[in-house]
Amino acid sequence: MQEIRKGFDLHTDNQHKFGLPSRLIAKVFLFRIIFGGSAPGFARDPDFDECKFSVKDWEAVVEKFYRKYKGIYDWHQRLIKEATTTKQLKIPTGRAWNFSLVKNYRGELEWPVTTIKNYVVQGLEADLMMLTRVSLFNRIKHDKEVLMINSVHDSILIDCPDSKVDWVCETISSVFRDVPKNFEKLWKVPFNLPYRGEIQVGKDWKNMKDVTGYICG
Repeated sequence: MQEIRKGFDLHTDNQHKFGLPSRLIAKVFLFRIIFGGSAPGFARDPDFDECKFSVKDWEAVVEKFYRKYKGIYDWHQRLIKEATTTKQLKIPTGRAWNFSLVKNYRGELEWPVTTIKNYVVQGLEADLMMLTRVSLFNRIKHDKEVLMINSVHDSILIDCPDSKVDWVCETISSVFRDVPKNFEKLWKVPFNLPYRGEIQVGKDWKNMKDVTGYICG
């Protein structure tokens, strides 16, 4: 949380501290492990073929990650304990999941640890995207030339004529700046981290370029 608040380049730092071959690999690894990834999974994941790491190598990387981010390790353990004792997890937005024992590939019953870690992160992200998407739609819906096409994971796709690009970019920026206070207003929970986004513009989704000059969060 401190790294995010300070705008620290944590991916480059993690690349060097965890012995990973690139910043991109470090970024993907961070998301995977927060979502519940494990050393055996990383060893099989084609996104990490560049690493050529064994399961034992990945175990060392995971150990370094949890040594640096002790709070995430403790949080993961709390999630597992709550889900396995109460059979439910609930996040501040009210979204909740029920859990039970499932059969693994050997036919043995066990708790879905990866799912337990994953759902709370993905669930909160879905609620944040819902809030962002609805807020943005309410601000552009009066203009029939500006269309919200779709949202994919953490991206929102807008179609508009060239003459409206600047207005759309500024509108998107204002939406991102307002998300923390709207989150607190809607769910009565303080939003305690920056909520940042990036804007790209192009003639099609394949040929997009970053736009600077707009503060998103």
